[in-house]
Amino acid sequence: MAGLPQMLDKARRAILRKGVAVQDADDLVQEAFLRVEAFERTQTVKSPEALLIRTAVNLSFDMARRRKVAPFVDMGDDAGTARDHTPLPDEILRGQERLQRAAQGLERLPEKTRRILLSRRLDGKSFKEIAAAEGMTVAAVEKQVARATLELTKWMEAW
Repeated sequence: MAGLPQMLDKARRAILRKGVAVQDADDLVQEAFLRVEAFERTQTVKSPEALLIRTAVNLSFDMARRRKVAPFVDMGDDAGTARDHTPLPDEILRGQERLQRAAQGLERLPEKTRRILLSRRLDGKSFKEIAAAEGMTVAAVEKQVARATLELTKWMEAW
């Protein structure tokens, strides 16, 4: 098996052949190496070299796809400064109104349906757990959740 420098060089050459810019090649190879190293901690790898090269090539494809969608990112004049991600007052108001509308939609649901939906969505209970608690079949609980979700979606869209 080749040594680490030779493996990294092969991966670098492979992605350069795929059209990766020279200034990006080392970063991609490093990212690929870190991913392969993390993967090897939990899995047995027959050919680390092949996995490293494949990972680097896949990362280069991912980078190319991202650049097609967003070929450049304009950092603007305030690059490097912290941005405030606090929502604007009108966004807060719209969010509160939307939440109030959703609460009204929940109130319109039958008690049992509302209880089942909230158990699933808020409490994170499985269909099986809810079925046991409600004395229903799993399929019946799934249908209740689906119907309630559909009804709430229509309620919110009508707003």
